[in-house]
Amino acid sequence: MVRWRTLTGLLATALAAVTAGSLTLAAPAAAAGDATVTPNVVGGTPAAQGEFPFMVRLSMGCGGALYSPTLVLTAAHCVSRTGANTSITATLGVVDLQSASRITVRSNYVYRAPGYNGSGKDWALIRLATPVTGLATLPIATSGAYDSGTFTVAGWGAAREGGAQQRYLLKATVPFVSDSVCNANYGGDIIPAEEICAGYASGGTDTCQGDSGGPMFRRDASNAWIQVGIVSWGNGCARPNYPGVYTQVSYFASAIASAAASLGG
Repeated sequence: MVRWRTLTGLLATALAAVTAGSLTLAAPAAAAGDATVTPNVVGGTPAAQGEFPFMVRLSMGCGGALYSPTLVLTAAHCVSRTGANTSITATLGVVDLQSASRITVRSNYVYRAPGYNGSGKDWALIRLATPVTGLATLPIATSGAYDSGTFTVAGWGAAREGGAQQRYLLKATVPFVSDSVCNANYGGDIIPAEEICAGYASGGTDTCQGDSGGPMFRRDASNAWIQVGIVSWGNGCARPNYPGVYTQVSYFASAIASAAASLGG
């Protein structure tokens, strides 16, 4: 099993090449000692321009969602620590990372979930140096009411296990997998309160390398998008009986809101 965090440092050069115009990227190698490669959207289809205006691509090779005009919600394993950070570039407002109309904004601060040690608590906020206007944000689930059913995932990650990062945003739908089934598949490594699983028993559709930190979302009672998960980890991409594992946003909703408030967002 490979935690997707082990690959994020290797994805930065791949993303830079995609954004610069290269369409034939070599797949990032797995970290030494890793037996498999993990999270782009496998089995996905192209997203339409403006379909998911809250989607964010981060320069370290991760995804994210626009939580507020100045904050991006992503995975803790995508960032190194809490503190001032001006090294991250967020790309927003486009499905094509090379589009002339893309919005790029630098970070000025990162907040990583307190106590994150590589297992659970996989969320972080990135504060942008200037607010992003004109794009919809993605509200987060504050209860477990939407933590079931069918979810949407999207990202610029690999379209197959070990594949190249993508220039165009892909999307897919995946069904909820119960904690008991998911934990059985992963030999007890799931943290039920903090993680939520989604995918098909037959495999074929999943998030993949480069999608880490991106949102898993669905429609709420008002037919608006709401975020229920953050791409966290998994065994390979779209393998049978290995669903994707996501940070369960509802469990951390109050902590995320408090952190956002402290960051002025």
